[in-house]
Amino acid sequence: MPQTLSTGLVIAGAYADKIRKVLFAQLREALKKGEIENREVARAAAELNRVLFHILVDRLGTDKGDVVRVRIDYELDKGAIKWIWDTLRLEVFKRVPEEVISKALGESLEHVEELSEAPQYTVERIGVTPLDDVVYEVRLGDKRVGAFLVESVDGEAIVKGVIVEPQPLLVKRAIIDVEEDLDEAVRSSLNDILGEAEQTTRETAEKVLDELLEELRE
Repeated sequence: MPQTLSTGLVIAGAYADKIRKVLFAQLREALKKGEIENREVARAAAELNRVLFHILVDRLGTDKGDVVRVRIDYELDKGAIKWIWDTLRLEVFKRVPEEVISKALGESLEHVEELSEAPQYTVERIGVTPLDDVVYEVRLGDKRVGAFLVESVDGEAIVKGVIVEPQPLLVKRAIIDVEEDLDEAVRSSLNDILGEAEQTTRETAEKVLDELLEELRE
């Protein structure tokens, strides 16, 4: 049965040593039982590290101060370690030089009041789905930047939705009280709804927005 080697986050200058240590640790019992020899573990670690050096250094230009994470499955076969190469996954986090950080920080703090101000969203009902859920669009000025799908249940409403701009946010489930008018409840509870939101990627946000709007066309 395949096992997975994962380095966790490690600086690029130390990934080779980390791979060797992790591999020996994972195979400690097999080594004690004589199912595999030390030199085979060392050979397999060196084999993987040669491939990683080509990818990380030769192809990606990774610096020693950058951070990487390596995951790959392998299996033992008659005392030999066989890497399952198509399971190799890499994450690379580039180190940002201190002078670049200082410049960005200084320039951003010059506009800190503007940057920290909450966006002034507006919410408008745009339709009802075949299941009687209400769809609202979220606007920032004249631009649609998100949508909510709202289901009314016994004096409450369950809100799911997404904001694409300026910061991608995903609302998986927010519950608001509805006294009389649903539209007013959604508008007045907008801050509470966004308080339940999670950060997401722009790609995911755009996909969810398309799916929500598609509900109106079914």
